[in-house]
Amino acid sequence: MTKQPEDWLDDVPDSQNEEDEDDEIIWVSKSEIKRDAEELKRLGVELTELGKNALDKIPLDQDLRAAVELAQRIKKEGRRRQIQLIGKMLRQRDVDPIRQALDKLKNRHNQQVVVFHKLESLRDQLITGGDEAIEEVLRLYPDADRQQLRSLARNAKKEVAGNKPPKSSRLIFQYLRDLAENQD
Repeated sequence: MTKQPEDWLDDVPDSQNEEDEDDEIIWVSKSEIKRDAEELKRLGVELTELGKNALDKIPLDQDLRAAVELAQRIKKEGRRRQIQLIGKMLRQRDVDPIRQALDKLKNRHNQQVVVFHKLESLRDQLITGGDEAIEEVLRLYPDADRQQLRSLARNAKKEVAGNKPPKSSRLIFQYLRDLAENQD
């Protein structure tokens, strides 16, 4: 017995009676899917640009880590394909912990850059300033050696005046960096 067109309507559920929110279909545009895929590829590029030590701090499973390490070794066209593979692998994983770890690494790097800029300006003050700058360094870093700072600043001034390589300036920066690291 075949169904007649009138009987087909009996098999169609009445959508007004069944309003389950769980059965709601969410439509995603093709453009949105492509944007998400491109974002994951950009995340893959960021992962491949990290160094070995930084990569160890990112929570990656074994397959994804192997793919990223391979992409770091590959050059040219093969690298592009490998990054596409990493993006595809990331689609099947929770990327929030990876993004959080990357943001943490970037922030730590930004903080180090700020500290280095402060140390460089302090070094420049030592070279151009004098006793006031040395007092400021001693106030910031009580463990600093006044005599060593004075001699390094004096040598750096001589190097600047004589157009010589800035050996003492580098030593001052290194000394200030050591003081800052020991203070933390």
